[in-house]
Amino acid sequence: MTKRQEFTVIKTYSEFEIREYAPCVVAEVKTSASYSDAGSSAFRSLFSYISQGNKTAEKIAMTAPVITAQKSENLTEGKWFVSFVMPAGSTLADMPLPIDSRVVLRELGVEICVAVSFRGKATTALSAQKIAALRAAAEKENVALSDETRIARFDPPFKPGFLQYNEIVIPII
Repeated sequence: MTKRQEFTVIKTYSEFEIREYAPCVVAEVKTSASYSDAGSSAFRSLFSYISQGNKTAEKIAMTAPVITAQKSENLTEGKWFVSFVMPAGSTLADMPLPIDSRVVLRELGVEICVAVSFRGKATTALSAQKIAALRAAAEKENVALSDETRIARFDPPFKPGFLQYNEIVIPII
């Protein structure tokens, strides 16, 4: 089974959870593709990196989720950052350097975020609906959110859409 990014649930509301995410390292690619194309435009570079496309030819275990993020609430604006979360306990010093210059390694500290899960293909329309609902629910509970939005996909694209598991994750400010 694919390892998942580590977190602890701090509080559960009726419409979302507040989670504390453990520190981690991500390999990410910045792309100016549309949301619907961002994942596929960045995936090859990221998959190549973990599949020995790095300067030590070291294979890295695949983890979940694949994160597509941007610094805007509007899915049609801005640049997208598509990330693979590296295995738990990884540090920048542990990670081999990427061969592909598009792949950037970044260390994230502990983060407190709101999150909601949903089933279905994470299309632009469905993701926008879930993001709006999560932001409204957090506002109702007086939880202040950053403008960053992360769409976390846990399943391969060939899995039937109605079975796909996804999450919307937004850092708290």
